[in-house]
Amino acid sequence: MKAFFDARQLGHAPDIYFRRGAAMPHQEQPRRAELLRDMLIAEDFSISAPRDHGLAPIKAVHNPDYVDFLPDAHARFVADVGPDALAIPTAHPGRRRGKEPKDIHGQLGWWMTDTSTPLTAGSWDAAYWSAQTAVEGAEEILSGARAAYSLCRPPGHHAMRDCSNGFCFFNNACIAAHHLTSKYRKVALIDVDVHTGNGSLDILYERGDIFFCSLHPDPKTYPTFYLGHADETGAGEGEGASMNILLEQGAGESDVLAALDKGLAAIRDFGAEALVVSLGFDMAADDPLAAVAVYPEGFAEMARRLAAMNLPTVLVQEGGYLGPSLTDNARAFLTTFREAIR
Repeated sequence: MKAFFDARQLGHAPDIYFRRGAAMPHQEQPRRAELLRDMLIAEDFSISAPRDHGLAPIKAVHNPDYVDFLPDAHARFVADVGPDALAIPTAHPGRRRGKEPKDIHGQLGWWMTDTSTPLTAGSWDAAYWSAQTAVEGAEEILSGARAAYSLCRPPGHHAMRDCSNGFCFFNNACIAAHHLTSKYRKVALIDVDVHTGNGSLDILYERGDIFFCSLHPDPKTYPTFYLGHADETGAGEGEGASMNILLEQGAGESDVLAALDKGLAAIRDFGAEALVVSLGFDMAADDPLAAVAVYPEGFAEMARRLAAMNLPTVLVQEGGYLGPSLTDNARAFLTTFREAIR
C-alpha cells in the first residue's frame, strides 16, 4: 500500500485560533503530519509526492469562486492591515447572504465560517497540495491498486462546498470520492474522525452515487455543531444516501466498533464498488480534542473491519492531534490495514 505526501503541506502554520471566546494555541500543527510521515518511514511504507492534477478535481466539488478566492487572500489581507493581525473573518453575512463583497475582510466572512482556518503565508500551497495528495490516492486506486493512504494535511472533512470550516479548506475525502466516480458507479465515504463530517454531508447530500456515513457525537452538544443529525439522510437523488451514527460522549471501543459495523452494513447494502475513509485518530482517549475512548488495538480492529470490506480503498487523513498516542494509533491502524489486504 503506497502512501502519498508533499512537504508543502507543512506550510500552513497557524499560531492561534479562538475557541469558546478565548485565544488558544492552534491544534492543527505541521508537527502532526511530520509524526505520521516519520512513522510511515519507520514502518517501511513507500511514500511518494503527488503529481499536480490542477484545480479541476477541486472545483469539481467546491464552488469555483471559493477556490479562486484563496490563492492571494492572505497577501491581500497583509497588504491591508499588516503582518501582525490574524487573517480570520470578523464579519459574516448571516442567513440572507446578499452578494459577495470585494473588500478582503468581507470576503473572509463570505467564504470562511469560523476562526479555525486563519490564513498564513503558506496556507494556499498547503491546502492545494493536501488536495492533490487525495487525488493521487484516488489515482492509485484507478490504476488498479487495492489501497492507498493519502497523508492529507490540512484535513478536509469540515470544508463545505463554498466555505472553510473546522481547520479545513478543501474537502480532500470528497475530492477523492468524486474522482473515483470516473470508474466506479457507486462509491462510499465513511468518516471515522471523532467530529461530524459536516462538510462532506453538505457536499454529498443530494448525490445518489456516493454514500456518506459519519460516526460522531451528537452535534447538538459537540462541535462542529449544526449538521450531522440522525434524521439527515439525504435529499433529492441523494435521499437515503447519507447516514449519521451518533455516539455518546465518552463512548468506549465496543460502542465505536458497533457503530462502525452499522455503517459498513449500510455500505454493503448500498452496493459500493470503492471506498474512501475519512481517517481521524482523534477518536483516541488521549487526543487533545477527545470525546470518545479508542486505544491502539481499537484502531487496529477498525482497520481489520474496513479492510474486510474487500473494496478498493483510499484512506484520507483527517484529524488526530498532538496527543501522546498519535503515532501509536496511526501505526496500529495503518500497519494492520496493510497486513489485512495482503
